[in-house]
Amino acid sequence: MILLENRTESQFFGPNLGYVLELYERFREDPDSVDERTRSFFEEWGPPKDVSGANGSRNGSGGATVELDVEKAVGASKHVRHIRDFGHTAARLDPLGSEPPGDPTLDPTFYRITDEDLEHLPTLVIGGPVAERTSNAREAVEELRDIYCNTTGYDFGHVTNPEERFWLREAVESGRFYRRHEGESAKRLLMRLTRVDSFEKFLHRAFLGQKRFSVEGVDMVVPMLNGLARSAADAGTPEMVLGMAHRGRLNVLAHVLDKPYKKIFGEFQQPDKGEDSSAAGSPGGGWVGDVKYHLGIRGYHLGDEVADQHVLVNLAPNPSHLEHVDPVVEGMARAAQETRDGAGEPGRDEEASLPVLIHGDAAFPGEGVVAETLNLSRLPGYRTGGTIHIITNNQIGFTTEKKDARSTTYASDLAKGYEIPVVHVNADDPEACLAATRMAYAYREKFAKDFMVDLIGYRRFGHNEGDEPTYTQPKMYETINNHPTVREVWAKTLEERGIIEPGEADAMVEEVMSQMEEIRKNPENEELAEEDAVTDQPHTPLVEVPETAVPAEDLARINQALLETPEGFNPNPKLERLLNKNRGELNGSGNRIDWGHAEALAFGTLLEDGVPVRLTGQDSARGTFSQRHAALYDVETNEPYVPLQHLPGAKASFAVHNSPLSEIAVVGFEYGYTMNAAETLVLWEAQYGDFANVAQPMIDQFVVSGQSKWGRTSGLVLLLPHGYEGQGPEHSSARLERYLQLAAHENIRVANCTTAAQYFHLLRAQAALSENKRPLILMTPKSLLRHPLASSTLEELTEGKFQPVIDDAEMQGNADGVERLILCSGKIYTELVGSEAREQDGVTAVARVELLYPFPEEDIRAVVEGYPNLQEIVWVQEEPRNMGAWSFMEPRLRELVDGELPVRYVGKPARPSPAQGSAGFHKQEHAEMVREAFKDADEDASGEDGVEEVQETAPVGDGGSA
Repeated sequence: MILLENRTESQFFGPNLGYVLELYERFREDPDSVDERTRSFFEEWGPPKDVSGANGSRNGSGGATVELDVEKAVGASKHVRHIRDFGHTAARLDPLGSEPPGDPTLDPTFYRITDEDLEHLPTLVIGGPVAERTSNAREAVEELRDIYCNTTGYDFGHVTNPEERFWLREAVESGRFYRRHEGESAKRLLMRLTRVDSFEKFLHRAFLGQKRFSVEGVDMVVPMLNGLARSAADAGTPEMVLGMAHRGRLNVLAHVLDKPYKKIFGEFQQPDKGEDSSAAGSPGGGWVGDVKYHLGIRGYHLGDEVADQHVLVNLAPNPSHLEHVDPVVEGMARAAQETRDGAGEPGRDEEASLPVLIHGDAAFPGEGVVAETLNLSRLPGYRTGGTIHIITNNQIGFTTEKKDARSTTYASDLAKGYEIPVVHVNADDPEACLAATRMAYAYREKFAKDFMVDLIGYRRFGHNEGDEPTYTQPKMYETINNHPTVREVWAKTLEERGIIEPGEADAMVEEVMSQMEEIRKNPENEELAEEDAVTDQPHTPLVEVPETAVPAEDLARINQALLETPEGFNPNPKLERLLNKNRGELNGSGNRIDWGHAEALAFGTLLEDGVPVRLTGQDSARGTFSQRHAALYDVETNEPYVPLQHLPGAKASFAVHNSPLSEIAVVGFEYGYTMNAAETLVLWEAQYGDFANVAQPMIDQFVVSGQSKWGRTSGLVLLLPHGYEGQGPEHSSARLERYLQLAAHENIRVANCTTAAQYFHLLRAQAALSENKRPLILMTPKSLLRHPLASSTLEELTEGKFQPVIDDAEMQGNADGVERLILCSGKIYTELVGSEAREQDGVTAVARVELLYPFPEEDIRAVVEGYPNLQEIVWVQEEPRNMGAWSFMEPRLRELVDGELPVRYVGKPARPSPAQGSAGFHKQEHAEMVREAFKDADEDASGEDGVEEVQETAPVGDGGSA
């Protein structure tokens, strides 16, 4: 061992001695259990016998030393180590007084040592700051027990980084973050707790029966958040991004974000001004609002003290999907930390925002989005310099106790897998709670990593104030009903310390309650504006955005820059040849531009326009289908080079990151990023479109409804590969139908492009929607990525713009002869126009609906009216009848033609699974669909009301029923 090399037995100090003693015990039992150098040391020198005097200082003048009893010293060393590692099991963490489980190693007799033995051992056996202020091992052990087994439990044994571990231990044992509150400081804390407690009691009395999801039982979370905001302000951090569920939210709004009582009381008194708000100016409009304890707000934390520095507290709105706000907050924090107004990667300052997440003790271990979010914490594309987590631990879920809710000892144990330090703290000890948050903040500042505070309290009432908790937890609530509040506990402490007089605390309560009553009875007359309530304003349809064409010379310049690599860089030769061949000079002489090429050009033009771009997703740097190659890798060093970060004319940043194998957390993160980076084109790409299934709650609760509920607009782009290639049920369908079901009040845009030029223009159009941002849900291709029919000419980029509907250019010259109009969307178009049936047909036009929502009614109408002799309209899709766009398109098409033309369906019958498992049957079925599409309706009518469908002919078990 290096530790023992070139040392004598008199050279071991502090913690090293305990380690050597343990090695020696192992050597005595089995010499082969230690390495060769350690074995040689003990064989030559024997056990380390000479140690310092009782006070740990060495007598340099040759004074007497004491001989160490090795067995006792080893036992003491082990005992102390277990106090440090497992002392939290004996800590008094439960305000309700339950007995801690403890651990047998916390009793010195477990190691056959007594207090008397400890008294005769020197403090250097103990080590650490405690050894420096005690005279023997017994005193040191007693102090360690008081530190580790009191009202705070330090749970750091899972932290493997030595620097962090030593820092944490020194911080705990030095008492660096513990402050005894005296004088005015103690009174200010009492006033904060009085406001927190009185606010809840006032709401309970004044608005009896209304839900508020009281913070009572974990009241200290409010002063803890105040302390974090103050620390951020003192450090010059401009923004604290906060995420929490409903419990305690109103109190946090009032006492952390300083939302005036009159606004909160007004929401209780006039629910039509808050939670039941409907659209302004139009019946059934898009702004529906949300309940008051879900709303977000941005406000400056002022606190109780006069200070020059303030911090903006950005409380994210959230649904009742509890922990789903976690990645949204991380995305908001990351966006606040980045600067995007220059070429290259975004600049990043992790001190520019402080993310704080408040969790529930049932939700933290119970909801998978938590683990996915924690996994983002140190990844390059997602890290935010450390998040401070606080579990407001009620020791119960809705009515479910912890024995039925989790398989871990603590609610916080999930954090251990990510080596996040955990402090468990009794919510009835204000000074311990504040010390925990100070340590959390300092740890983040030092290591830029997450920290967890498990605030163990209780819930004063049931899940909501109308719920009766004694139905399910009678004994717990018998204890709670007789338990004083933390305000009462702290007031008693201050009386005992002589800081306040008897009755002074009660006078504070009367003062605060009378202030709130006065505000409730006599609110100011002026109308109060909602903080962030943006109503559903009229907006410009997508087709009316500014022109998106780009001059040919600009595209050529950008294209050339994207093909260049720096001197000394060694690209993959095969890929280099491929890129030069497929993306060579853009001179307009027959060059065809495929999907990936058009995307790179679109990104390049946006960067030159000053629009930052952020693209993430599983394998998105290369592209799932090897179509993008946004990052090139040196074949000798593996170092990446991102051409879009080196465009000479770029005025904004470009970021591309491969994401972890996560959907719900990453989609939430990117949605949150758009909240604080509205000027940025943010794209998330699914590896396959149906991977977004896992993110469906995030899509439902945030992406498509955030504007309607909270007035928060987002320009997030979801790229979802979609298309039936005969590869089976998985990865065929991006579930287009789900997004169309979620579409209303032009909340999103849903597109299914068929050409590279359409994709180019749509990306640029999305970025241009600065005043009318909406999420864009884009079905992207797989086989069409390199299909000749999906490629575009240079002119289509330099002269065109996005077309919501593309008419049949071939048939427009014979418009009078067209009797049938096929409408379709996506990949099925290539099968229709490339078929033998098309070649033999002279009366059918095939038009593509590229923008499905908002429904392009006028564009479709123009196509229909362009064929004066139409006899029918046929909708053809590759998805089963109960999926895809048919259910969305049918009523709109019928309304559009107003009964003047039949509207017929051609496609697969309704099925429970998206696609067949047989490539052969897939090919056969699609060929039959194409033939059916070009048939006259009366040739083989099999459906009602002019609707036909392909009948299945496959045997049972091969994709359908016989």
